[in-house]
Amino acid sequence: MSPKLSIDSDRLGSLHTGVLFLVIGVAIAGYGVYDYQQQTDALANTTTVEATITDIDIETVSQRRGRTDYQPTVAFEYEYDGTTYTGDDIRPANIAQDYDTRSAARGALDGYEVGETVTAYVNPTSPGDAFLEDKRSDGPVRFVAIGGVLALVGAGSAIRSNRDS
Repeated sequence: MSPKLSIDSDRLGSLHTGVLFLVIGVAIAGYGVYDYQQQTDALANTTTVEATITDIDIETVSQRRGRTDYQPTVAFEYEYDGTTYTGDDIRPANIAQDYDTRSAARGALDGYEVGETVTAYVNPTSPGDAFLEDKRSDGPVRFVAIGGVLALVGAGSAIRSNRDS
């Protein structure tokens, strides 16, 4: 007579959920680290050019649990090495910064008016990716933090599930 293998589907589901959270958390944190490094590289290797603001706006980027987030946007045109480019990055991160209130987002646009000439920062190796502020965005750090928390929750859940089996 052979022993029966008994698999508790609840524990298996809990293990899979924990592993899924772990993988998603690591992916989110990894993207945050990648974007942070991209910012570091962009800030270290720039030259300045004159740019003309062509549009400013505040976009509603998310509405959840009674909360709305706002993202300031600035479009600008600039010339580098004889070629004209358009840009829309305030800071060099791919993960744009958003704000809890419309007034805070508007504050991020202080100093930008349509038609105004401003300084833009251009990386000579990727001149189409200019930005207006020679500062870091906190978006990548937020991704690392959120991803880290998800990974820890997932790892804890997977370990508990595995220990209970």
